[in-house]
Amino acid sequence: MSGNSDGTTAPSADWDALAASFDDEPDHGLRDADVRRAWAARLASWLPDRPGDVLDLGCGTGSLSLLAAEQGHHVTGVDLSPAMVELARTKLAGRDAVFLTGDAAAPPVGEQRFDAVLVRHVLWTLPDPGRALRHWRQLLRPRGRLVLVEGVWGTVAPVGIPAGRLTALLDPLAGQARVERLSDDPSLWGREVTDERYAVVATYG
Repeated sequence: MSGNSDGTTAPSADWDALAASFDDEPDHGLRDADVRRAWAARLASWLPDRPGDVLDLGCGTGSLSLLAAEQGHHVTGVDLSPAMVELARTKLAGRDAVFLTGDAAAPPVGEQRFDAVLVRHVLWTLPDPGRALRHWRQLLRPRGRLVLVEGVWGTVAPVGIPAGRLTALLDPLAGQARVERLSDDPSLWGREVTDERYAVVATYG
């Protein structure tokens, strides 16, 4: 699950307690039509052109899962918080989606493989992001892709993961990675932002 829109919610936060108000952030609930359209357009450019299997890790209440499902993908969402998972199941009721309670770093998907692994504002919270990336790479089918939305938030005590560090962690996985800056698009966040926000799309095979 991702934190507040400034990314600064502590990794140890009580996500079950925060679930009820999680969608109040513009980029979480996507309730504003302009914000929703902005994320839908970005997601369409990041995910495979053809409908496929998408694994949404740290899915929260399922807002990005819903956009992916609306674009024709079968979605498996994983979140550590049972309350978040229940809200995601409700949000995507009747859609081609399943939601599981589990650790994003080691999702409980068995031998299932995916065309894309989507992770937003989760990697920076993990104790060993390199290990998580290696595991996520193993969950991809040939020609699969990792879609990683991250950033660095705050000025006094910044938290997050810079784009340069993330791409360096991806280098040993031998894919082709591109970085897309997101800070310059206020429609994604419902306001102007000045910190580092970006997406990395890494393709393999």
